[in-house]
Amino acid sequence: MIEGTNIRKSYDQLEVLKGIDLKIEKGEIVSIVGASGAGKTTLLQIIGTLDKPTSGSLIIDGIELFKMNEKKLSAFRNKHIGFVFQFHHLLPEFTALENLCIPAYIAGASRPVAEKRASELLEFLHLSDRSHHKPSELSGGEQQRIAVARALMNHPAVVLADEPSGNLDSANARELHELFFTLRKEFNQTFVIVTHNEEFANGSDRKLTIVDGVISL
Repeated sequence: MIEGTNIRKSYDQLEVLKGIDLKIEKGEIVSIVGASGAGKTTLLQIIGTLDKPTSGSLIIDGIELFKMNEKKLSAFRNKHIGFVFQFHHLLPEFTALENLCIPAYIAGASRPVAEKRASELLEFLHLSDRSHHKPSELSGGEQQRIAVARALMNHPAVVLADEPSGNLDSANARELHELFFTLRKEFNQTFVIVTHNEEFANGSDRKLTIVDGVISL
């Protein structure tokens, strides 16, 4: 489902990724671990098409992404890739429901279609009673679950998460990690997650360790 071949990334004279090969199957939960500066987030950004490799190829759902122009790549990203970040990045002036609808609107969905999908996700996550609350009225755990729901709005092929529990206490972190496994069970959702949480990393289907820009075997 995701296949990267000899992915390299340099910034001026600094080579951050030094030839990454990876293959991730549909429905897998894969964690990426490693020391700060090892290249974890750089790799995640390339998989998410937020950055381009200096060389190498990336295929998601049979499509070689970096042969696309920027417009097509942006459209692919919106419809096929969901993102969850350490800081949820919810827009403070909008309600939970409205925040969820934004990716659907960008993809061209009508308001009734977007709100129906958003309501279904909120119900699934037991957050229906919080749908009209703004982020400041939600707990940290609720905000991050809303961010996960937003990532799922357009039925993405893969959800990428960068330290999603890094800003949560241990109880909320454990709840968030359990949510990923629930979503995989219910929707066969694929997750690629950069994390420093060893408990979660060890519980993933696979753990990829990056050391000095390469995957350590």
